Amino acid sequence: MRLLVTGGMGFIGSNFIRYIMEKHPDWEVINLDKLGYGSNLANLKDIEDDERYTFVKGDINDFDLVKRLIKEVDAVVNFAAESHVDRSISNPYAFIESNVLGVYTLLEAIRKYNPEVKAVFVSTDEVYGDIEKGSFTEEDRLMPSSPYSASKAAGDMLVLGHARTYNLNASITRCTNNYGPYQFPEKLIPKTIIRASMGLKVPVYGTGQNVRDWLYVEDHVRAIEKVLLKGEPREIYNISAGEEKTNIEVVRTILRLMDKGEEFIEFVEDRPGHDLRYSLDSWKITRDLKWRPKYTFKEGIRKTVNWYLENEDWWRPLVNDKVLHPTPWKLGW
Repeated sequence: MRLLVTGGMGFIGSNFIRYIMEKHPDWEVINLDKLGYGSNLANLKDIEDDERYTFVKGDINDFDLVKRLIKEVDAVVNFAAESHVDRSISNPYAFIESNVLGVYTLLEAIRKYNPEVKAVFVSTDEVYGDIEKGSFTEEDRLMPSSPYSASKAAGDMLVLGHARTYNLNASITRCTNNYGPYQFPEKLIPKTIIRASMGLKVPVYGTGQNVRDWLYVEDHVRAIEKVLLKGEPREIYNISAGEEKTNIEVVRTILRLMDKGEEFIEFVEDRPGHDLRYSLDSWKITRDLKWRPKYTFKEGIRKTVNWYLENEDWWRPLVNDKVLHPTPWKLGW
């Protein structure tokens, strides 16, 4: 199989490519990435010389480039996205450009030049909004709470509309919060590890009671592989770990693993529109595609903390004032 991965230099995309290259020695992977702020060439340095792997620097909004690549492949997995909520509050347009117009460009290239291609579009639980009790299923309404989640919801609607109108073989995955190696330092878990290792306070929004379901990235990429190989056209698949934790629980767990005390915790002003709780029901992918998570949070967070402590040379060049600011949504990017 020849596989086009868009946004493959980012956190989840690079983990997916590495997993696919190891699992499927007869597959070829083309990685299209514009190398924006969340991308990093160092994420795939270990496979850059593999003859089965090709990196193409470019934007998914470049229709001529995308159409040329689409013609050459059997399948597409789209990770390319602006994904940081704080940044979406400061600069919403970049999220519309990537998460809406970029998805549209991919869909049009598929429709016109390779309508038989299998396509998986990676989305987020944030499109549903928050939920006080219970868990969202794939049939629930969308109620996004930020420019980021609104842009992802709009992209999802484009996928479903194109897939039905033009009979495209496109699926959507929606996952809970990911964590693991190569995650950009702006996110809660790497930011906590990095700041604590540098002897800095760890900022926690509001009271830290916001709840997320934490999914280890390797489990997520295995789920995407299942959808790529066995997922039905025009279907949505929720992906979750069943590991709900408050933000303050996560921070305290990391500090304990690092032998740090709670004096490192600093509560800061909450960001606007901060959803209280996300929760997904992933019974559908378990039932239909026989996927289930391999790692508990306890196992995954230990692996993650150890990786960051052992790979300072990876994250150190990415640490700057914007990454370390206690309330980054207040910054203008």
